[in-house]
Amino acid sequence: MNLIRSILLVLPVAAWSPAMAETVKFEDSAALLGASCAKDIAANCRGVNPDSTRLKNCLSRNQDALSAQCKSDYGRAFDAIRKRLAARAAVTRLCARDVARLCVGVDKADRGKALECLIAGPRGMGINCNKAVIEAGYR
Repeated sequence: MNLIRSILLVLPVAAWSPAMAETVKFEDSAALLGASCAKDIAANCRGVNPDSTRLKNCLSRNQDALSAQCKSDYGRAFDAIRKRLAARAAVTRLCARDVARLCVGVDKADRGKALECLIAGPRGMGINCNKAVIEAGYR
């Protein structure tokens, strides 16, 4: 009986989690990478520019020399950064109709003003646009 009760308690949480998956802040990804891989980066990637692509390539090349903690965390950190960047790129596409409808006079090509209008302006944003703005970390 306890097994069934446990499954019934865990199942809604498991079903709910993917639907509400939000991206992770850049700062949180960098903090995870710094906490897990700082010594490995200093030892194996000295002189590498700290942009995410070059640093990820350096860590991948030096996997044999990385600590177990860094090996387990650096993939997650870079995946979270990739997801946040993809979410930010999707905002323009997913919110174009809402910008035209809610932000009269704002050129949708001016991404900064369009985003500012959507975030601070009137309510009534579409579901997909609102989700994209949240996942991109703008709200």
